[in-house]
Amino acid sequence: MDAYKVKAYGATNSIFSGLKEMEVERYAPKADEVHIEILFSGVCHSDLHQVKNDWHNTIYPCVPGHEIVGRVKEAGSAVTKFQVGDIVGVGCMVDSCGSCEPCAHGEENYCEGPVSWTATYNGYMKPQNKDFNTFGGYSTDIVVKESFVLRIPAGLNIEAAAPILCAGVTTYSPLKHWNVGPGSSVGVVGIGGLGHMAVQLARALGATVTAITQDEKKRAAAEQLGAHEVLISTDADAMKVHESKFDFILITIPDAFEVNEYVKLAKRNGVLTTVGLLGPYKAPLNNMEVAMHRRSISGSIIGSIAETQEVLDFCAMHNIAPEVQVINMQDINEAYDKMMDRDVRFRYVIDMATLKNAG
Repeated sequence: MDAYKVKAYGATNSIFSGLKEMEVERYAPKADEVHIEILFSGVCHSDLHQVKNDWHNTIYPCVPGHEIVGRVKEAGSAVTKFQVGDIVGVGCMVDSCGSCEPCAHGEENYCEGPVSWTATYNGYMKPQNKDFNTFGGYSTDIVVKESFVLRIPAGLNIEAAAPILCAGVTTYSPLKHWNVGPGSSVGVVGIGGLGHMAVQLARALGATVTAITQDEKKRAAAEQLGAHEVLISTDADAMKVHESKFDFILITIPDAFEVNEYVKLAKRNGVLTTVGLLGPYKAPLNNMEVAMHRRSISGSIIGSIAETQEVLDFCAMHNIAPEVQVINMQDINEAYDKMMDRDVRFRYVIDMATLKNAG
């Protein structure tokens, strides 16, 4: 199969000094694959963690990007769902073993195969060696198996659709799994890229939503997103008043944090789920607070392909969209600096035409 070079932006080694323009190889699509011209790529906090090797599993060169919206350029001979010209999306996964119990039940994101699912970039989730790598959406083109390609509903602005493929499904999946709906009281902790989607989704599902943030400056934005109430987590008296109030708490903070104060906010039999953080809490969990109220502490990672399509359709139906700032590919390092400084309003999305047309 003939390989060809495409433009990309990536990190070359673990001594992170910013992303640089480079070339990566793509291949002509196999019978069950789709060749996609990338139009927009969302910028996820996971991209920053990965290029910096914060999780100690990065394979270099690392080309991030797993919130991809593009146009079908070529479809393999066995492809039935898509045709040339369709606007499509690719999220965090491009393959899984397909035969384990989770895969058989449509939960590819919990694949229990030898290497787990194949990430859109950085290869297998459980790498067997460093010889296999995948390159993501910070590039002009990508080739993906049809079964891992999503349909972008006509009602969605394609620039804003990109973050739904990660931030959207990462928050939608646990909300649905724990049956959030009318009558549910939900606390969303962290009103950033994931949290601002969670507030909108929980509200649309019928829940009473409290946005929980340490930043008073986010109050107005949280209310505009649909939060019924805003709780400032640094206000000890307000936190005390809200103890045992929530059926479900979704924590979207991406770095290590103190979890025990949030545990107290859950009702008896309430559930607290952390997404975004792939590491330990800042301090050990106090099981006294868990056991005395039969609270459940859980985690969740992205969502299945079916859930991703479901949340795309749900957002189109309910007029939900991430708040995005479109940037040029050449401005990605400045965007990363602002993410590290927490100086970004919700989500950056890269206009990939600025890479394609560069030079």
